[in-house]
Amino acid sequence: MMPTQAKALKADYLRSLTDDTGIFQHTKFGVPDRGRGYTSDDNGRALIAAALLHRNHPGEGWLGLAGTYLSFIHHAQNEDGSFRNFMDYNRSFVEPVGSEDCLGRCVWALGFALSEPTLPDNLHNTCRFMIDRALPRIAELRSPRALAYALVGLAYMLETKDSLRYAFPYAADDKREVAVSFLPHRKIRELVEQIADRLLAQYEQYATADWHWFEDSITYGNAMLPWALLKAARLSGRADLRHTAQTSLAFLTSHTFAKEGYFKSVGSEGWLVRGERAAPYDEQPIEACETLLAMYEAHDMFGTPSYLDHASLCLDWFHGRNSANLSMIDPQTGGCYDGIHASGLNLNQGSENIVSYCIAHSVIHHA
Repeated sequence: MMPTQAKALKADYLRSLTDDTGIFQHTKFGVPDRGRGYTSDDNGRALIAAALLHRNHPGEGWLGLAGTYLSFIHHAQNEDGSFRNFMDYNRSFVEPVGSEDCLGRCVWALGFALSEPTLPDNLHNTCRFMIDRALPRIAELRSPRALAYALVGLAYMLETKDSLRYAFPYAADDKREVAVSFLPHRKIRELVEQIADRLLAQYEQYATADWHWFEDSITYGNAMLPWALLKAARLSGRADLRHTAQTSLAFLTSHTFAKEGYFKSVGSEGWLVRGERAAPYDEQPIEACETLLAMYEAHDMFGTPSYLDHASLCLDWFHGRNSANLSMIDPQTGGCYDGIHASGLNLNQGSENIVSYCIAHSVIHHA
Protein backbone atom coordinates (compact mmCIF):
# COMPACT_ATOMS: atom_id res chain seq x y z
CA MET A 1 0.00 0.00 0.00
CA MET A 2 1.25 3.50 -0.83
CA PRO A 3 2.67 5.25 2.26
CA THR A 4 0.64 8.02 3.90
CA GLN A 5 3.16 10.71 2.97
CA ALA A 6 2.73 9.93 -0.75
CA LYS A 7 -0.99 10.71 -0.79
CA ALA A 8 -1.66 14.18 -2.20
CA LEU A 9 -4.55 16.26 -0.87
CA LYS A 10 -7.20 17.38 -3.38
CA ALA A 11 -9.12 19.96 -1.36
CA ASP A 12 -11.07 21.73 -4.12
CA TYR A 13 -14.13 19.64 -3.29
CA LEU A 14 -14.39 21.77 -0.14
CA ARG A 15 -14.94 24.80 -2.36
CA SER A 16 -17.68 23.05 -4.32
CA LEU A 17 -19.72 22.57 -1.13
CA THR A 18 -19.43 26.24 -0.15
CA ASP A 19 -21.52 29.16 -1.33
CA ASP A 20 -21.51 32.77 -0.10
CA THR A 21 -23.42 31.72 3.03
CA GLY A 22 -21.28 28.81 4.21
CA ILE A 23 -20.66 25.13 3.67
CA PHE A 24 -23.64 22.89 2.97
CA GLN A 25 -24.33 20.18 5.51
CA HIS A 26 -25.19 17.22 3.25
CA THR A 27 -24.95 16.04 -0.32
CA LYS A 28 -26.78 13.68 -2.60
CA PHE A 29 -23.74 11.75 -3.65
CA GLY A 30 -21.47 14.64 -4.69
CA VAL A 31 -24.07 17.39 -5.21
CA PRO A 32 -24.88 19.79 -2.35
CA ASP A 33 -28.29 19.03 -0.87
CA ARG A 34 -29.78 22.49 -0.51
CA GLY A 35 -32.84 21.10 1.22
CA ARG A 36 -30.69 20.15 4.22
CA GLY A 37 -29.16 23.61 4.52
CA TYR A 38 -26.20 24.48 6.71
CA THR A 39 -25.02 24.02 10.29
CA SER A 40 -22.72 25.90 12.63
CA ASP A 41 -21.14 22.55 13.51
CA ASP A 42 -19.91 22.07 9.96
CA ASN A 43 -18.93 25.69 9.39
CA GLY A 44 -16.92 25.64 12.61
CA ARG A 45 -15.02 22.55 11.55
CA ALA A 46 -14.63 24.02 8.06
CA LEU A 47 -13.04 27.12 9.61
CA ILE A 48 -10.38 24.90 11.17
CA ALA A 49 -9.80 23.14 7.84
CA ALA A 50 -9.57 26.41 5.90
CA ALA A 51 -7.12 27.88 8.42
CA LEU A 52 -4.89 24.82 8.11
CA LEU A 53 -5.11 24.83 4.33
CA HIS A 54 -4.24 28.54 4.26
CA ARG A 55 -1.21 27.87 6.47
CA ASN A 56 0.02 24.98 4.33
CA HIS A 57 -0.97 26.44 0.95
CA PRO A 58 -0.96 30.27 1.14
CA GLY A 59 -2.24 32.21 -1.82
CA GLU A 60 -4.68 29.53 -2.98
CA GLY A 61 -7.88 31.22 -1.78
CA TRP A 62 -8.36 29.38 1.50
CA LEU A 63 -8.31 32.63 3.47
CA GLY A 64 -11.48 33.73 1.69
CA LEU A 65 -13.20 30.51 2.68
CA ALA A 66 -12.06 30.97 6.28
CA GLY A 67 -13.76 34.37 6.24
CA THR A 68 -16.99 32.86 4.89
CA TYR A 69 -17.08 30.17 7.58
CA LEU A 70 -16.27 32.64 10.35
CA SER A 71 -19.01 34.96 9.07
CA PHE A 72 -21.50 32.10 9.31
CA ILE A 73 -20.54 31.38 12.91
CA HIS A 74 -20.76 35.08 13.77
CA HIS A 75 -24.25 35.22 12.30
CA ALA A 76 -25.17 32.11 14.27
CA GLN A 77 -24.23 33.58 17.64
CA ASN A 78 -26.99 35.03 19.77
CA GLU A 79 -26.44 38.18 21.80
CA ASP A 80 -26.28 36.11 25.00
CA GLY A 81 -23.28 34.19 23.59
CA SER A 82 -25.09 30.97 22.66
CA PHE A 83 -25.14 29.65 19.09
CA ARG A 84 -27.86 28.58 16.74
CA ASN A 85 -26.98 25.53 14.68
CA PHE A 86 -29.33 24.57 11.82
CA MET A 87 -30.02 27.04 9.00
CA ASP A 88 -32.28 26.31 6.04
CA TYR A 89 -31.50 27.27 2.45
CA ASN A 90 -33.48 30.51 2.88
CA ARG A 91 -30.82 31.61 5.39
CA SER A 92 -33.19 31.31 8.34
CA PHE A 93 -32.15 29.51 11.49
CA VAL A 94 -34.73 26.91 12.44
CA GLU A 95 -34.03 26.93 16.19
CA PRO A 96 -33.45 29.66 18.78
CA VAL A 97 -30.48 27.88 20.39
CA GLY A 98 -28.36 24.95 19.25
CA SER A 99 -27.06 22.07 21.31
CA GLU A 100 -24.31 22.27 23.91
CA ASP A 101 -22.08 20.34 21.52
CA CYS A 102 -22.63 23.05 18.92
CA LEU A 103 -21.42 25.70 21.32
CA GLY A 104 -18.40 23.59 22.23
CA ARG A 105 -17.49 23.00 18.59
CA CYS A 106 -17.78 26.70 17.78
CA VAL A 107 -15.46 27.58 20.66
CA TRP A 108 -13.01 24.92 19.47
CA ALA A 109 -13.02 26.47 16.00
CA LEU A 110 -12.68 30.04 17.25
CA GLY A 111 -9.89 29.14 19.66
CA PHE A 112 -7.99 27.28 16.98
CA ALA A 113 -8.39 30.17 14.54
CA LEU A 114 -6.94 32.52 17.17
CA SER A 115 -3.92 30.25 17.52
CA GLU A 116 -3.19 30.29 13.79
CA PRO A 117 -0.69 33.10 13.10
CA THR A 118 -1.23 33.15 9.34
CA LEU A 119 -4.78 34.45 9.72
CA PRO A 120 -5.09 38.26 9.66
CA ASP A 121 -5.81 40.42 12.69
CA ASN A 122 -9.35 41.28 11.59
CA LEU A 123 -10.38 37.62 11.65
CA HIS A 124 -8.63 37.14 14.99
CA ASN A 125 -10.42 40.15 16.45
CA THR A 126 -13.77 38.73 15.35
CA CYS A 127 -12.91 35.46 17.10
CA ARG A 128 -12.01 37.34 20.28
CA PHE A 129 -15.29 39.23 20.24
CA MET A 130 -17.30 36.02 19.84
CA ILE A 131 -15.42 34.09 22.49
CA ASP A 132 -15.88 36.94 24.96
CA ARG A 133 -19.64 36.74 24.43
CA ALA A 134 -19.58 32.94 24.75
CA LEU A 135 -17.65 32.70 28.04
CA PRO A 136 -20.72 32.80 30.33
CA ARG A 137 -22.37 30.06 28.26
CA ILE A 138 -19.25 27.87 28.39
CA ALA A 139 -19.41 27.92 32.18
CA GLU A 140 -22.94 26.50 32.01
CA LEU A 141 -22.09 23.48 29.83
CA ARG A 142 -22.85 20.00 31.15
CA SER A 143 -22.32 17.67 28.18
CA PRO A 144 -18.89 15.98 28.49
CA ARG A 145 -18.14 16.37 24.80
CA ALA A 146 -19.25 19.99 24.73
CA LEU A 147 -16.92 20.62 27.66
CA ALA A 148 -14.10 18.83 25.86
CA TYR A 149 -14.57 20.76 22.61
CA ALA A 150 -14.66 24.05 24.49
CA LEU A 151 -11.61 23.20 26.60
CA VAL A 152 -9.56 22.39 23.51
CA GLY A 153 -10.49 25.73 21.96
CA LEU A 154 -9.68 27.69 25.11
CA ALA A 155 -6.40 25.82 25.52
CA TYR A 156 -5.31 26.74 21.99
CA MET A 157 -5.78 30.38 22.99
CA LEU A 158 -3.84 30.09 26.24
CA GLU A 159 -0.99 28.33 24.44
CA THR A 160 -0.65 31.18 21.93
CA LYS A 161 1.14 34.42 22.76
CA ASP A 162 -1.05 37.54 22.57
CA SER A 163 -4.09 35.56 21.44
CA LEU A 164 -6.23 37.28 24.10
CA ARG A 165 -5.32 40.79 22.93
CA TYR A 166 -6.74 42.98 20.20
CA ALA A 167 -4.20 44.15 17.62
CA PHE A 168 -4.57 47.44 15.76
CA PRO A 169 -2.31 50.24 14.41
CA TYR A 170 -1.57 53.37 16.42
CA ALA A 171 -2.78 55.62 13.61
CA ALA A 172 -3.53 55.51 9.91
CA ASP A 173 0.01 56.63 8.98
CA ASP A 174 1.78 54.57 11.63
CA LYS A 175 3.11 51.13 10.65
CA ARG A 176 3.51 49.96 14.23
CA GLU A 177 0.91 47.82 15.96
CA VAL A 178 -0.11 47.59 19.58
CA ALA A 179 -1.71 44.65 21.37
CA VAL A 180 -4.37 45.67 23.88
CA SER A 181 -5.72 43.30 26.50
CA PHE A 182 -9.24 42.15 25.77
CA LEU A 183 -10.09 38.59 26.80
CA PRO A 184 -9.66 37.86 30.54
CA HIS A 185 -6.67 35.53 30.87
CA ARG A 186 -7.29 34.61 34.51
CA LYS A 187 -10.96 33.86 33.92
CA ILE A 188 -10.21 31.64 30.92
CA ARG A 189 -7.46 29.84 32.80
CA GLU A 190 -9.84 29.17 35.70
CA LEU A 191 -12.51 27.99 33.27
CA VAL A 192 -10.10 25.48 31.73
CA GLU A 193 -9.24 24.18 35.21
CA GLN A 194 -12.93 23.87 36.12
CA ILE A 195 -13.76 21.99 32.94
CA ALA A 196 -10.78 19.67 33.41
CA ASP A 197 -11.89 18.91 36.97
CA ARG A 198 -15.41 18.13 35.77
CA LEU A 199 -14.12 15.77 33.09
CA LEU A 200 -11.87 14.13 35.65
CA ALA A 201 -14.82 13.68 38.02
CA GLN A 202 -16.85 12.25 35.14
CA TYR A 203 -14.11 9.72 34.48
CA GLU A 204 -13.78 8.74 38.14
CA GLN A 205 -17.54 8.19 38.38
CA TYR A 206 -17.56 5.53 35.65
CA ALA A 207 -14.05 4.05 35.58
CA THR A 208 -13.41 0.59 37.01
CA ALA A 209 -10.54 -1.89 36.87
CA ASP A 210 -11.55 -3.03 33.38
CA TRP A 211 -13.35 0.08 32.06
CA HIS A 212 -11.25 3.22 31.75
CA TRP A 213 -13.78 5.60 30.31
CA PHE A 214 -15.96 8.63 31.07
CA GLU A 215 -19.36 6.96 30.58
CA ASP A 216 -20.95 3.52 30.42
CA SER A 217 -20.65 3.61 26.63
CA ILE A 218 -18.26 4.72 23.91
CA THR A 219 -20.26 6.68 21.38
CA TYR A 220 -19.25 9.69 19.26
CA GLY A 221 -16.54 12.33 19.54
CA ASN A 222 -14.70 9.93 21.81
CA ALA A 223 -11.13 11.11 21.33
CA MET A 224 -12.08 14.66 22.31
CA LEU A 225 -12.31 13.59 25.96
CA PRO A 226 -8.71 12.39 26.47
CA TRP A 227 -7.49 15.11 24.09
CA ALA A 228 -9.07 17.80 26.27
CA LEU A 229 -7.35 16.39 29.37
CA LEU A 230 -4.04 16.30 27.50
CA LYS A 231 -4.48 19.99 26.70
CA ALA A 232 -5.35 20.81 30.31
CA ALA A 233 -2.41 18.77 31.60
CA ARG A 234 -0.03 20.59 29.28
CA LEU A 235 -1.21 23.95 30.65
CA SER A 236 -1.34 23.01 34.32
CA GLY A 237 1.35 20.38 34.66
CA ARG A 238 -1.05 18.27 36.71
CA ALA A 239 -0.08 14.61 36.90
CA ASP A 240 -3.66 13.44 37.60
CA LEU A 241 -4.93 14.95 34.36
CA ARG A 242 -2.00 13.57 32.40
CA HIS A 243 -2.47 10.07 33.84
CA THR A 244 -6.22 10.01 33.15
CA ALA A 245 -5.69 11.33 29.62
CA GLN A 246 -3.13 8.63 28.83
CA THR A 247 -5.15 5.86 30.47
CA SER A 248 -8.40 6.75 28.73
CA LEU A 249 -6.66 7.24 25.38
CA ALA A 250 -5.05 3.81 25.72
CA PHE A 251 -8.45 2.32 26.53
CA LEU A 252 -10.01 3.98 23.50
CA THR A 253 -7.13 2.75 21.35
CA SER A 254 -7.76 -0.83 22.48
CA HIS A 255 -11.32 -0.59 21.10
CA THR A 256 -10.71 1.42 17.93
CA PHE A 257 -7.66 -0.16 16.29
CA ALA A 258 -8.03 -3.64 14.82
CA LYS A 259 -5.44 -6.31 15.53
CA GLU A 260 -4.81 -6.42 11.77
CA GLY A 261 -3.29 -2.94 12.05
CA TYR A 262 -5.86 -0.37 10.96
CA PHE A 263 -8.16 2.17 12.58
CA LYS A 264 -11.75 1.03 13.12
CA SER A 265 -14.04 3.37 15.00
CA VAL A 266 -16.91 2.19 17.16
CA GLY A 267 -19.94 1.96 14.85
CA SER A 268 -22.61 4.64 15.10
CA GLU A 269 -25.33 1.99 14.70
CA GLY A 270 -25.34 0.89 18.33
CA TRP A 271 -22.00 2.18 19.71
CA LEU A 272 -20.13 0.23 22.41
CA VAL A 273 -21.99 -0.34 25.65
CA ARG A 274 -20.08 -1.60 28.67
CA GLY A 275 -20.15 -5.39 28.75
CA GLU A 276 -21.27 -5.71 25.14
CA ARG A 277 -19.59 -5.90 21.75
CA ALA A 278 -18.94 -2.77 19.76
CA ALA A 279 -21.27 -2.08 16.86
CA PRO A 280 -19.18 -2.69 13.72
CA TYR A 281 -20.89 -0.08 11.49
CA ASP A 282 -21.19 2.77 10.51
CA GLU A 283 -17.59 3.94 10.65
CA GLN A 284 -17.44 7.69 10.22
CA PRO A 285 -14.62 10.00 9.07
CA ILE A 286 -14.99 12.45 11.94
CA GLU A 287 -13.87 9.74 14.37
CA ALA A 288 -10.68 9.07 12.40
CA CYS A 289 -9.94 12.79 12.33
CA GLU A 290 -10.49 13.47 16.01
CA THR A 291 -8.57 10.37 17.06
CA LEU A 292 -5.68 11.52 14.88
CA LEU A 293 -5.72 14.92 16.61
CA ALA A 294 -5.62 13.34 20.07
CA MET A 295 -2.80 11.00 19.07
CA TYR A 296 -0.84 13.85 17.53
CA GLU A 297 -1.19 15.88 20.74
CA ALA A 298 -0.03 12.90 22.81
CA HIS A 299 3.00 12.42 20.58
CA ASP A 300 3.81 16.11 20.80
CA MET A 301 3.66 15.95 24.61
CA PHE A 302 5.41 12.67 25.29
CA GLY A 303 7.40 11.90 22.15
CA THR A 304 6.29 8.26 22.18
CA PRO A 305 6.53 6.95 18.59
CA SER A 306 3.44 4.74 18.92
CA TYR A 307 1.22 7.81 19.22
CA LEU A 308 2.42 9.13 15.87
CA ASP A 309 2.08 5.64 14.40
CA HIS A 310 -1.57 5.57 15.48
CA ALA A 311 -2.13 9.07 14.09
CA SER A 312 -0.75 7.89 10.74
CA LEU A 313 -3.08 4.89 10.80
CA CYS A 314 -6.01 7.29 11.22
CA LEU A 315 -4.99 9.09 8.05
CA ASP A 316 -4.39 5.77 6.31
CA TRP A 317 -8.00 4.86 7.14
CA PHE A 318 -9.09 7.51 4.63
CA HIS A 319 -6.78 6.03 1.99
CA GLY A 320 -8.07 2.47 2.17
CA ARG A 321 -6.34 0.89 5.13
CA ASN A 322 -9.65 0.12 6.80
CA SER A 323 -12.13 -2.69 7.39
CA ALA A 324 -13.53 -2.43 3.86
CA ASN A 325 -10.11 -2.12 2.20
CA LEU A 326 -11.59 0.76 0.18
CA SER A 327 -10.42 4.33 -0.18
CA MET A 328 -12.75 6.87 1.40
CA ILE A 329 -11.59 9.48 -1.11
CA ASP A 330 -13.35 9.87 -4.46
CA PRO A 331 -10.49 9.81 -7.00
CA GLN A 332 -12.41 12.02 -9.43
CA THR A 333 -13.51 14.84 -7.11
CA GLY A 334 -11.34 14.52 -4.02
CA GLY A 335 -14.50 14.28 -1.92
CA CYS A 336 -14.74 11.99 1.08
CA TYR A 337 -17.47 9.38 1.42
CA ASP A 338 -19.79 9.52 4.41
CA GLY A 339 -18.68 6.28 6.01
CA ILE A 340 -18.42 2.51 5.87
CA HIS A 341 -21.60 0.39 5.98
CA ALA A 342 -21.78 -3.36 6.32
CA SER A 343 -22.37 -3.46 2.55
CA GLY A 344 -19.55 -1.05 1.65
CA LEU A 345 -19.18 2.69 1.30
CA ASN A 346 -21.87 5.29 1.89
CA LEU A 347 -21.47 7.12 -1.41
CA ASN A 348 -22.77 10.49 -0.18
CA GLN A 349 -19.99 13.01 0.33
CA GLY A 350 -21.14 15.51 2.96
CA SER A 351 -19.17 18.39 4.40
CA GLU A 352 -18.25 16.80 7.73
CA ASN A 353 -16.26 14.18 5.88
CA ILE A 354 -14.18 16.30 3.51
CA VAL A 355 -13.53 18.70 6.37
CA SER A 356 -12.36 15.81 8.55
CA TYR A 357 -10.04 14.59 5.82
CA CYS A 358 -8.61 18.05 5.16
CA ILE A 359 -7.91 18.59 8.86
CA ALA A 360 -6.32 15.17 9.30
CA HIS A 361 -4.18 15.46 6.17
CA SER A 362 -3.10 19.03 6.95
CA VAL A 363 -2.02 18.21 10.49
CA ILE A 364 0.06 15.18 9.51
CA HIS A 365 1.67 16.88 6.55
CA HIS A 366 2.55 19.96 8.59
CA ALA A 367 4.46 17.79 11.09
